[in-house]
Amino acid sequence: MLKNKELTYISLFSSAGVGCYGFQEENYHCIATNEIIERRLQVQKFNHKCEFDSGYIAGDLTKLDIKEKIYEEMNKWKKRGNDRVDVIIATPPCQGISLINHKKNDKDLNRNSLVIESIEIIKKIKPRVFVFENVKGFQETFCITKDDKAFRIGDYIRKILGKDYIITGRVLNFMNYGANSSRTRTLVVGIDREYRNIFTPYDVFPKFQPEKNLRMVIGDFPPLSWGEICPNDFYHAFRVYDERMRPWIHDLKEGECAFNNEDPLKRPHRIINGKFVENVQKSRDKYTRQRWDRFVQCVHTRNDQLAAQNTVHPVEDRVFSIRELMEMMNVPKIFKWVDKSLEELNNLSLKDKRAVYKANEMNIRQCLGEAVPTVIMQQIAANISKELEHRKVGSVAINKFISKYSLNSKEMLENFITENPEHLALPELQRIVELCNAKRDENAAYYTNKFIVNEIMDILPDFKKDTIHVIEPSVGAGNFIPFLIKRYEDKTSVIIDVVDIDGFSINTLNLLLKYINIPDNFKINIINDDFLTMRTPKCYDLAIGNPPYSKIKQPSHELKAVLMKNINKVTKNLSEIFLEKCLRIADCTALVLNKTLLSSSEFDSTRNLLRKMRISNIIDFGRYGFTGLSIETMCIMIWPKLRPKDTLVYNMKYNFRMRQQQAKITDEKFPYFLIYRNDDFDKVANELQFGVFNVVRDRQITKKNTTQIPKPGFIRVIKARNIKDDGTIENIQGYDTYIAPDICEKLSISRYLNDVSIYLTPNMTYNPRVIRNVPNTIPDGSVAVLIPKEKIHLSQEQLNFFSSDEYRKFYKIARNLSTQSINVDANSVFFYGVKK
Repeated sequence: MLKNKELTYISLFSSAGVGCYGFQEENYHCIATNEIIERRLQVQKFNHKCEFDSGYIAGDLTKLDIKEKIYEEMNKWKKRGNDRVDVIIATPPCQGISLINHKKNDKDLNRNSLVIESIEIIKKIKPRVFVFENVKGFQETFCITKDDKAFRIGDYIRKILGKDYIITGRVLNFMNYGANSSRTRTLVVGIDREYRNIFTPYDVFPKFQPEKNLRMVIGDFPPLSWGEICPNDFYHAFRVYDERMRPWIHDLKEGECAFNNEDPLKRPHRIINGKFVENVQKSRDKYTRQRWDRFVQCVHTRNDQLAAQNTVHPVEDRVFSIRELMEMMNVPKIFKWVDKSLEELNNLSLKDKRAVYKANEMNIRQCLGEAVPTVIMQQIAANISKELEHRKVGSVAINKFISKYSLNSKEMLENFITENPEHLALPELQRIVELCNAKRDENAAYYTNKFIVNEIMDILPDFKKDTIHVIEPSVGAGNFIPFLIKRYEDKTSVIIDVVDIDGFSINTLNLLLKYINIPDNFKINIINDDFLTMRTPKCYDLAIGNPPYSKIKQPSHELKAVLMKNINKVTKNLSEIFLEKCLRIADCTALVLNKTLLSSSEFDSTRNLLRKMRISNIIDFGRYGFTGLSIETMCIMIWPKLRPKDTLVYNMKYNFRMRQQQAKITDEKFPYFLIYRNDDFDKVANELQFGVFNVVRDRQITKKNTTQIPKPGFIRVIKARNIKDDGTIENIQGYDTYIAPDICEKLSISRYLNDVSIYLTPNMTYNPRVIRNVPNTIPDGSVAVLIPKEKIHLSQEQLNFFSSDEYRKFYKIARNLSTQSINVDANSVFFYGVKK
């Protein structure tokens, strides 16, 4: 971004610049544009895309000198005040991965590896936003990394860039997003995590729009006679062809194909050695007249041929003109293909016009067939610009607004939302509502960060139906609603029931909804009720949201009746009870839950229930879930009516994905779910005997009943940090404490004083170590006491094993890579295994 707030971009594999011309239309400055074919790059020069000639970089992006030229341009703009490249657009060649090419060889895989070059450049330059555009199968196709490993492209983009960017890939038919022709493509958008609560990829994607038919796009164009070049529009011209082919299409009506002509002489054919040989119909769309009142078919590179796909005009005996193709691809009329204005071209003699066509037509047509519709990139550019214009409003500023406007008052908060005197964006208003909700702690409703919702949208199913029903059981400030609208904007009808027990939350939600553009195909029913006790007569396609996490204290008679239906009769945790009801009323459930659901003994029966259902996705948010709260959360997507299959697990903290057999995660030979279980884990597990110990921890030793002064006769208290890897005890000044014998003997933990049969281990640690009980000491709550179920004596080798890298890696997986709530409890003590 320049000092005057104007934005900058770099375009890779830019061809003639048709797509990224949309960025030019939105007044972005092009730092550099790279294209390997010189004649295509020349078209960009005609349109004055770059301000410096050195910005037009022709050459192979795998070559170091070509990349260096891009970096040189970036540095040149840095000296002009550009703090950072705002956007990188990459549209790598797609021949190797197009669905039209059915087989891929090593050459294709290496060609796909041009994606690797794009990723490397993005990682080095660190733009605020990056955009990949490519064919439908882009993300699932393999590329070869520089260390000769094969990765799916989508996985590799996320592997290399996912730590720094929020990344979303969507397959869209561009004709439903403003383009004038059908073009099903993949868009992968990455937003720097610096902006994670300001905007996300879903804010950048183009807007859903009704498709247009061919008549709407080119119906007003004047007809053309054989070989005619329209006098008022040079680019609207009749492309001539072998006249013997004209009878093949002349009598065809809309939608008819020349291969179906009754007269064999009117079918596509050749004369070989005097013999009549009919052409083979390899595609049903060749030599086929297009329909006026149908959507415009995809523009391909061989749009110059009758024999190519969907190229024949609905009534005239010709392929579509360049101008018609430009309209189909939303290329502005002012776009220049040659170094002459349209007025200059129109004034040329017929001979000179044909000379220009001869020199340039095939290049133009091929570029159009490979292009991104200009309007798609223009919308993306406009959306990025709009989002970057927003000032960043952090927690400090939000708290100042709360104080300045007395927003802890319900009336003042409602007025603030209505008037929005600080011109805040919707996410900031939602954040303020969450902070000001006086009943937040009572209902345990927490603000779901925007980037978290974006990640959840990525895993939601498409639903192969026109009408879908969604329920959000604890809507709060409505954070999911804008995303659900974007995610399911292509559906004919979407009915969303949003529920909240808190009346004030419902009132503020109604005010916040005024900031959301709700399309006509969406209906939002706002329900002020207790989700757990309300009647839900219909079955939903999707239940989604972030349920409350508090415990039930005094259940009403109605709630007691609901709890009778619960499989888990032990828990009082509201989120678990919400989960079970969602599973009863929805085909698919995606909820943000405490990660302890995976392992806590409180949820043993819940896990037994889930074992029988399909868990398709788990997103491990770690501590990213809620700002200011030290709890670990996850989103789990469950299909209660489907059998278990595979589970895709994504760890946000460490930025990796793994596809697991669900049966491996939910294996009943372990006490709880292991979402990161792998071969290394199993190798160690096979060498260990589990379930050897019971565990207890002290809950009575505190600062009040201990001292840091080692008085005569006092008993030393062993704490977690005292236990070293080598099994010795470390003295730590200012940390060590002692307890009087008369106080100690009253504590339940005192029974283990000088008990030589027990072992000690730090309670909450990723680095386990086990020692024998220390004479004349007592452990506090930071140390777990391991009590053998049977009489055993652990060798020093075994004790050392607990401190080994091998066991610690195993133990991390056993604790599901958690960093919070990793107490050694009745379930997790199982994994303190003894070597067989």
